[in-house]
Amino acid sequence: MNSEFKTIALIGRYQSPEVADAVLRLANHLRDRGLKVLIEQGTASATGLTAGYAVASYEDIGVNADLAIVLGGDGTLLNSACRLAEYEVPLAGVNQGRLGFLTDISRDEALTKVDEILAGNYTEESRVLLDAEVIRAGKRVFHTVALNDVVVNKGELGRMIEFDLRIDGEFVYTLRSDGMIISTPTGSTAYALSANGPILHPNVAGIALVPMCPHTLTARPITLPDHCRIEIVLLPPHDSRVHFDGQTRYDTRAGDTVRIARAPHQVKLLHPPGYSYFAMLREKLQWSSTPRHG
Repeated sequence: MNSEFKTIALIGRYQSPEVADAVLRLANHLRDRGLKVLIEQGTASATGLTAGYAVASYEDIGVNADLAIVLGGDGTLLNSACRLAEYEVPLAGVNQGRLGFLTDISRDEALTKVDEILAGNYTEESRVLLDAEVIRAGKRVFHTVALNDVVVNKGELGRMIEFDLRIDGEFVYTLRSDGMIISTPTGSTAYALSANGPILHPNVAGIALVPMCPHTLTARPITLPDHCRIEIVLLPPHDSRVHFDGQTRYDTRAGDTVRIARAPHQVKLLHPPGYSYFAMLREKLQWSSTPRHG
């Protein structure tokens, strides 16, 4: 097979028998076509594919792979995308999960659609990442990136938190609420959507700020240019918790600043022929479905 992709990495959701079977089937399929296959080390140990294929860390995949195929749900792709973004390895997602806004290849069509991508029949899309850090007493104590969102919330205390919102150094307002969702266009169909945030097309150069249960009716979602720097300054006496893509979290203290900006790297997604963003929304959000009458 004459392909621009010679080395393919496979990354699967851990501890899932269905994913283990899918990874093995796809690995064999790719090897039969003369391609080099790398199995991400966590995937390899969880699925038992430690023999017969090269086992690779995310760093190895970033340096050596031409394409990473993620088999799982959106959470698996989110984690892989953030870990591989700095290496600019393109990703394709095979949906082994439930909803699948990002993993758009169905498991039943995985081999056919992967072959089409390998043959050069795909559309390429870049997705923005958020660079997030927690500043305490003038020093950075935590740093990561997020593809979907950064969520500052009340944690386990069950009471509202209070914070100042600053954009590009300018004070915007003080808010009492359950928290704030800072979302990319990719994340606009995730947690932010359930909090009545706007849906942003992936090509929109924006970041959405969506208050969570604000203690005022005038605090509304707002979309900012993605070159803005956003700061949330946590006010005493309440501590809070920050979640990044629902994958990692950090417990913050009163006085900490959560600083968010667009990351220098982007995630490159490859979609098979026939992919449509609006068709995906129509399916996942059940637009145009016939209303049920009780």
